[in-house]
Amino acid sequence: MRLTQLIAAAAALAMVTTGGPAVAQGYDANADIFAPTFHSYVGAWPVTITNSQFSNGTGCLTLNGNDLTGQASLVFGGFKYPYGSYIVLNHILMVTITEPLYGQNGDLLFVAPATRVHPGEGIFEDARGGSNFDFGSLAFGARNRC
Repeated sequence: MRLTQLIAAAAALAMVTTGGPAVAQGYDANADIFAPTFHSYVGAWPVTITNSQFSNGTGCLTLNGNDLTGQASLVFGGFKYPYGSYIVLNHILMVTITEPLYGQNGDLLFVAPATRVHPGEGIFEDARGGSNFDFGSLAFGARNRC
């Protein structure tokens, strides 16, 4: 899955979780672009990756910031990835963790619906050199349980 396919999948996920684009008269697109502020995703989240070729397992994804944006870090498979960021936009939580590689950086991407206090099931991608290296299904555990 290339990054463009991931973006298309995230857009499709947004359409499914929000019921499609709103076309009601008087709808203000800017008023609903971010998830409601009472849905804070700040905290330490157990993340489980399945159906992946190289990345199956459970780790701890930590989000620090405000309800909509901030810094992210990950502990997974005995490795600590201290640099990352997250954003909640169009009811989608997207986390990007920088993965140091040989001569370049990769990205670990976590994308899930953000329509409840608990992120829904989503997708994981390990992008290296601008291409998909690995991907899988993503599930979040209970906040602050890792």
